Amino acid sequence: MSNAKRNAIDEATALYGDLATAERYKNVQRGLKSRHVQFIALGATIGTGLFLGIGSAFATAGPLSVLLGYTITGLAVFAMLQCLCEMATWLPLPGAIPQYCSRYVDPAMGFAVGWNNWYHSCITVCAEIAAAAVVVEFWNNTISIAAWISIIILVVVCLNILVVSVYGEAAFIFASAKIITLVGLLLLALILDLGGGPNKDRIGFRYWKNPGAMKEYIGTGNSGRFLGLFSTLLNAAFSWGGVEIVAVAGGETRNPRKNIPKAVKRVFWRVFFLYVLGSLAIGVLVPSNEKKLLSKAAGAARSPWVIAIYSAGIPALPSIINAVILTSAASSANAYLYTGSRYLFGVAQNGHAPRCLLKCSKAGVPYNCVWITAAGSLLTYMSVSSNANDVFIWFQALTTIAQLFTWCSICVAYLRFRSALIAQGVDRDTLVFKSRFQPYTAWFALIYFAMIILFNGFAVFTKAHWAVQDFITAYIGIPIYFLLYAVWKIWKRPGFVKPAAADIWTGKSTMDEHVWPEQAPRNFLERLWAWIC
Repeated sequence: MSNAKRNAIDEATALYGDLATAERYKNVQRGLKSRHVQFIALGATIGTGLFLGIGSAFATAGPLSVLLGYTITGLAVFAMLQCLCEMATWLPLPGAIPQYCSRYVDPAMGFAVGWNNWYHSCITVCAEIAAAAVVVEFWNNTISIAAWISIIILVVVCLNILVVSVYGEAAFIFASAKIITLVGLLLLALILDLGGGPNKDRIGFRYWKNPGAMKEYIGTGNSGRFLGLFSTLLNAAFSWGGVEIVAVAGGETRNPRKNIPKAVKRVFWRVFFLYVLGSLAIGVLVPSNEKKLLSKAAGAARSPWVIAIYSAGIPALPSIINAVILTSAASSANAYLYTGSRYLFGVAQNGHAPRCLLKCSKAGVPYNCVWITAAGSLLTYMSVSSNANDVFIWFQALTTIAQLFTWCSICVAYLRFRSALIAQGVDRDTLVFKSRFQPYTAWFALIYFAMIILFNGFAVFTKAHWAVQDFITAYIGIPIYFLLYAVWKIWKRPGFVKPAAADIWTGKSTMDEHVWPEQAPRNFLERLWAWIC
């Protein structure tokens, strides 16, 4: 028996309690390297939000509001990641978040979070595929988008059903293309802003003066500008979604206690600077009153990046950017199909789903979870009967609220985990990774995300802005989450977990016994990655 298979069975035995059950269901295998984990998270986080979705927020609120919205939300996400990283290095589990909630807070919360996370991943897969359908129409709007949807679904399912290391390499390549393109766009933005384009127009911060840095939204004066800023937070949260995948993939990561903290730090700062610099670059190149930002044009034609390139007199780039946006959408769908299947696997490990979902292939892929999660992507065919852009906007709103509930749950689980460590006499100074400024960091992130959930649909309550559809998409996620919680609470009647009795130990001894040898780079990609880092 190979060491990987033996280790997988040892971990499964610790989780399921006996060798017979572990042999039957086995476990996922640790086939992901550090660069895989980082680029899976980058691939999920740097998606259509930065290339397409940011345009509508920019047109509504103005460049400074978008810059502040992305920056403030990024700081809250970093606070949440600190909490998650501490729990994930203590006990790295596949689909870890619902398991942490069940162990440290309440089994009913674990049930709600697990299914909410799975639902969020399914809807995000739909959102990204719908965005890809929007993009394809840039080149050809005569072929039914059902054909393109089918092709993308087939590709991402095939990548997810293979050995996890193959999936990791595919995610690495996809994310690399996006990052290289975005870095190129940032350099191009600097050149164009300084007058290096074909039209020799030195832009500077012209558009921050006219039409202005912060636009009024609904109200007037300072209140209108504040509401404009607040309106960007939901878009920023959608764009940041997926960064927590570094911990979700912890159950399949080699040497997780070394690689997870490394991945969290590197992924956050890279995404943070790309988003901050990206929103700043858009703000100096495109006026916020540009009509194309809110147009129904297909794909890259309404991307602020392409609008800036057209304005600068560079006609050859839009198709290239469109291809990158298409790749971006496909890679994000690929990452979220992976995440959703692992969340479903974690739900089954908690006993909140049928045990048949725990079956893995010989390569360690939970294939039943992959198929069921992929089935949710069929909702994308709604784009055939409705405008693909409208469907993308619906899915974007739905998935963002589910994402925010996940982040809130992580913060609550951490607060209870921290209490459990104290109650059971574990010195936090002995932890592999100790997050800073706790518990204030967790409380800041929790209050911030809860505020966005409660007030994200504020516009529908103002005069002349009421719309049933907008109200439903803004708030349907709240009853879904609490209904899931109530179902398990009423059916099983579990009690809240007391800190002194919280299960912070099951499976930890098996992880502690692993010795992870240091591996030297063996190929060009690994040598390049080691050089970059």
